[in-house]
Amino acid sequence: MAKALSMADALFAKLETSILDGALAPGAQMPTQKIIAETEKVSRTVVREAVARLEAQGLVVSRQGSGVYVAEDARYRAFQVTRDELSELADVIRLLEMRLAIEAEMAAFAAARRTTEDVGAMRAALRRMAQFSDDPVAAAAADVEFHLAIARATRNDYFVRLIDFLGLRLVPPRNLYLRNKPVGAHEAYVAKVRAEHEAILDAITRMDVPRARQAAWDHMQESLNRHSELSDDANDDPQTALP
Repeated sequence: MAKALSMADALFAKLETSILDGALAPGAQMPTQKIIAETEKVSRTVVREAVARLEAQGLVVSRQGSGVYVAEDARYRAFQVTRDELSELADVIRLLEMRLAIEAEMAAFAAARRTTEDVGAMRAALRRMAQFSDDPVAAAAADVEFHLAIARATRNDYFVRLIDFLGLRLVPPRNLYLRNKPVGAHEAYVAKVRAEHEAILDAITRMDVPRARQAAWDHMQESLNRHSELSDDANDDPQTALP
């Protein structure tokens, strides 16, 4: 069963690539399951599984009595970052690289447009982070709320929707970086992250656009550096992968 599933995964990835790079054009009819099975030298069961996943992702549509067709908007499907895609340290680092660019400009816009209520929401989130500093899950949720408050302060709903979508994916698990570290290391980590967040909040409060941009960039760069250091040891310690 596991082998069939892995073959279905491989076929799905191959067909997905063909659709997204335009080899299978929008609106084009897919080859029949029999032809795909013969061409790819896999069973019909494997083909059905792969095609079902394509349909679930909105890449193809089935038409009764006609066949399966590439969706017209297949190449413009909604952006996604799934939990499965963040199962490895390298994937976390790639997400942090994306956030490095986004969060810096988001903080800059927030500094220019924030209201008193926005600042209050950011402060409340940081208070919750401090309150739950011994609870990584609760602290991570408060961390997300802080970044979501910044997004709302931009007055740009696209920032809000992106940060809301990413949710807890924004905050890599603390135990990934602090695995097997003493209590003191955890406390130092919490203090450092708190200081980075406070710097962002102070700049936004003062409506200092350049400083807000730099503070957010510094915060994300520090996180990226921490996890990049882990990546150097990943080949020697397979336990560095996310649980």
